[in-house]
Amino acid sequence: MPKISFSISLFTAYFTKLIQLTTLDRYLLVQLAFPFFVSLSVVIIALLLERLLRLFDMLVAGGNHFTTFISLLASLLPHYLGLALPASLCIAVFSVINRMGHDEEIDTIYSSGLSLLRITKSYIRLGIVLAFATFLLSGFIQPYARYDFRALLYFAQHAGWAPKLQSHMFISAPSGQSILADKVTENGSELYHVFIHDTHHNHDQTITAQRGHIRVTKDHDTIQVDLDNGVILTIPEKGSPSLATFNHLTHFLKHAARIAPFRNRGQDERELTFIELVTHSQTGTPFVSHAHVRSEIHFRLARSFMMPFIPILATAFAITRKRHRNLLGLPIAFIIMIASDHLLQLGHSFVATERASPIVIWIPPFIFAFISLALFLKRAEVFLLFRAWRQQKLKQKQSFSSHHISSL
Repeated sequence: MPKISFSISLFTAYFTKLIQLTTLDRYLLVQLAFPFFVSLSVVIIALLLERLLRLFDMLVAGGNHFTTFISLLASLLPHYLGLALPASLCIAVFSVINRMGHDEEIDTIYSSGLSLLRITKSYIRLGIVLAFATFLLSGFIQPYARYDFRALLYFAQHAGWAPKLQSHMFISAPSGQSILADKVTENGSELYHVFIHDTHHNHDQTITAQRGHIRVTKDHDTIQVDLDNGVILTIPEKGSPSLATFNHLTHFLKHAARIAPFRNRGQDERELTFIELVTHSQTGTPFVSHAHVRSEIHFRLARSFMMPFIPILATAFAITRKRHRNLLGLPIAFIIMIASDHLLQLGHSFVATERASPIVIWIPPFIFAFISLALFLKRAEVFLLFRAWRQQKLKQKQSFSSHHISSL
């Protein structure tokens, strides 16, 4: 028991020392915060923009609510956040180290006896934290978000009867209603000079309006038509006809049937959490093959493994010689990162189709780590120090040999 208590105390002290931040660490992290969050926002917006435009066109054409668009956007964020984190970390670390080099802050830190590794230590720690965040995103958050996105998209695309109106063309609803507009804009949602004929409430009702807007309600079961400045003519089966005018009227066109429910989660390996993947790798699943499950497990772990080496790579390309502008450092770092990620995805597809073993997935991350460390050690002049140390040892050996020979 005393030995166990001593080991626990030793581990606690080491862990506390490991996570303890010095003044230099706090300074470096504060300098990194602004460029990191700015680059993260810019990268996410850039990744989302093209997808959002296509989604917006589709939803407007189908007359869906704006809340559906917001829900789809929220379900996409975890996926693109996982893609943006590595790029944002690389940009932020590169910009901070490069600025400190030009402002001679790096030389000041060197003069105090600290090495480049000590400067980068804070960012390596941050990379480890972001590696855990990437693992949580890909392992537990993204599977649910991906399924929610597909379900929302399914309901948006199959929202029952959604009229695709064209100018001067009658559209008949399944419930016995007909609608006509002289002019249709905004992909069929804005109507001008509207005519609606309704016969499903035991009467004959005709509605005309100068303008209308058509969309699907939140329950995805009803088409709502908002009309402005019109007239309603009602002819009941018994009794006298009636005529009424209105400034604003909301008219509903019922669907023929409700939407069939969306499938259950888990028919795609990317919709499974990491724990579910590990479980299915042992028990199997009827929807996903064992090769796809095994490949997805290694793929998610390999992507998280690469994160702590990104600050090392960015630092290696950010350090330059004096009075030299670094124009190619960041693009080259991005090329190495993108190439490694594409090779990782290629290995993922090979393993999923049983054309290679899971080792193929781990080759690109280890190559990426080796390149990052090699470039960093070169910038830190470790190789020069090692060469000088070897030359000194060689001289000492030669001097000892000469002294030994002369003594003989």
